[in-house]
Amino acid sequence: MDLILWRHAEAQEPEGDMSDLERALTRRGDKQAARMAAWLDRQLPEGTRILCSPAVRTEQTVKALGRRYKVHEELLPGASPAQLLQLAGWPNAKVPVLIVGHQPTLGETISRLLQMANPECSVKKGAVWWLRSRERDASQQTVLVTVQTAEML
Repeated sequence: MDLILWRHAEAQEPEGDMSDLERALTRRGDKQAARMAAWLDRQLPEGTRILCSPAVRTEQTVKALGRRYKVHEELLPGASPAQLLQLAGWPNAKVPVLIVGHQPTLGETISRLLQMANPECSVKKGAVWWLRSRERDASQQTVLVTVQTAEML
């Protein structure tokens, strides 16, 4: 299975009584989301399940893709890697899954799947990490397919 993890693009800092979930993308964030969405649209297979946190900034990021998506409370800031992986159906889902979410959950999930020494890896705002599950020699492996940042596209 393919699991594509997309961190929301750059968002405004909270102001006044604004909650974390209400933070919108900055102009730079809009551009990051548009660049990454254009790249993803060319790469994603038809039928990819797209799941998104209910935060304003993640929905704005995924809307740039122009595909149908579902919002899931399990992807709110502070979600655990276990919640994310369960929602995605890792490693047995029949179709690729794209998740638009937050740090540190994305970095913790990547670190866990790639068996990194640190419990969390850094994921830039607007970046995509594309992982693939496969079986080799009777054991489950995770392969890093690509890492893309909006600035490099």
